[in-house]
Amino acid sequence: MIIRKSRREVELMKEAGRIVATVFKELEHECKPGVSTHQLDRMAGQIIHREGAIPTFLGYGGFPGNICISVNDTLIHGIPSKTIILKEGDIVSLDVGATKNGYVADACRTFPVGKISADAQRLLDATEGSFWHAVINYAKPKGRLGDISHAIQTYVEERGYGVPRDYTGHGIGRNLHEEPYIPNYGEAGRGPILKVGMCLAIEPMVNEGSYETYTLDDEWTVKTRDGKLSAHYENTIVITEDGFEVLTVLDDKELTKWQKQM
Repeated sequence: MIIRKSRREVELMKEAGRIVATVFKELEHECKPGVSTHQLDRMAGQIIHREGAIPTFLGYGGFPGNICISVNDTLIHGIPSKTIILKEGDIVSLDVGATKNGYVADACRTFPVGKISADAQRLLDATEGSFWHAVINYAKPKGRLGDISHAIQTYVEERGYGVPRDYTGHGIGRNLHEEPYIPNYGEAGRGPILKVGMCLAIEPMVNEGSYETYTLDDEWTVKTRDGKLSAHYENTIVITEDGFEVLTVLDDKELTKWQKQM
């Protein structure tokens, strides 16, 4: 069952989303050569607690970090470690969840570490672009969830990238994972009808090469099968009367930028 949220609930989620976005704002410039993923995780936890929330991921299914931190060919669920040290040219995905007043927000950003290659930058741009292309054009009442999935897939594959099949976006609210599940691939015109109050964590995960992945023996870390780069971009949104609102940003700058490009 898809749970539609009241305006009061959306406001509570928006506060959790503000905290998630604050983590990105404060950690973006900490993603630099010589910093360990353990250090980034510790800073993220401090920010989330400072803002009166708790890290949603810590202990979730046994996950040991405050946030997931995935470097280069790691798609998702990277475990923070003192031995994983960022270096010039890396890309690093920070997947952040915060719970406050009983409601959750979830988002991810992939940041460059120092100067990255042109190919890596194109991957980051395509991953973020697929999110905005899908929500700007298809996140609205009476649309179909499959339209969003299809839009992400076509945007990504037209640029020569792979879309992993085993991991999806999801509904969100009182729980981190609620119905519906939101693949980054699929057929247009299929799936649940979008209605006002639906809160969705839409999260394109994009591989530079093949869509195939595998999981390490730690049972968390997911890597690309071919060892090529992977990027991840996610926001929590709510369907509104006239379209959508992004709950995990501090302002509308990115939305405005992408609207001009669409």
